[in-house]
Amino acid sequence: MKKKLIILFGFLFLIGLSACSNGQRVGTSKEALIVGIDDSFVPMGFQTSAGKLTGFDVAVAQKVGQVIHRKLIFQTIDWSMKETELRNGTIDLIWNGYTKTPERAAKVYFSHPYLRNQQVVVVKKADHITTLKQLQNKTVGVQSGSTGYEDLMQQPQILKNIIRNQTPVQYDNIQNGMLDLKAGRIQGFLIDRVFAEYYLKHDRQQHQYQILVTPYRSENFAVGMRKHDYALQKQIDQALKHLKDTGQLKSLSEQWFGKDITQ
Repeated sequence: MKKKLIILFGFLFLIGLSACSNGQRVGTSKEALIVGIDDSFVPMGFQTSAGKLTGFDVAVAQKVGQVIHRKLIFQTIDWSMKETELRNGTIDLIWNGYTKTPERAAKVYFSHPYLRNQQVVVVKKADHITTLKQLQNKTVGVQSGSTGYEDLMQQPQILKNIIRNQTPVQYDNIQNGMLDLKAGRIQGFLIDRVFAEYYLKHDRQQHQYQILVTPYRSENFAVGMRKHDYALQKQIDQALKHLKDTGQLKSLSEQWFGKDITQ
């Protein structure tokens, strides 16, 4: 009987060790949050020529991580697959100029908005295009999976119905679209205003381009997470509020955009 008790206690002890071990792994995984980004989205999150990840959203996310005492690991993803990556657990957060929309809110849990944005079309002055109507039968590009693409398709009367073949050229990243615009392969590129203004400000040939404002709805950038991550959403909201109340969010906005466009 005593021998059986010893074996039984030994078995229970091993189970306890296993449970502790599993609990420790779960705790460790909760220490780090994987942030999915498109590392070509200037100025929100992008790689410098030296290979360093930087940008407004990168800086804000790092500060939020410090406030909530969580390590953030940035993971480059295919932006058109962002919600799938989140659902599969490959990433924990979508944080890279991510616009809050009703369609996305059906799949993703959002933080409170922290930045304002809108969609614009960048054109070359040499093409003498000053209105959206002048893009009739012209080739227009847009990034795949972007808010610009969603707006283009959901509100076809604004732009889609007049462009060549009523079909935009889709790009995996914004840089490739701008390269095609420079080369004349497209005559307009529908992108976020925050990108357009920053990109052209730092382009030596900025005088050759102009920005056309569109009537698409204004946008709010927010952080996306899984539907059941209520506690995480509360932590991030509180941290963003702290950054706003202490002026840190405004300071970062002025640093990257030259003005305060925070929410």
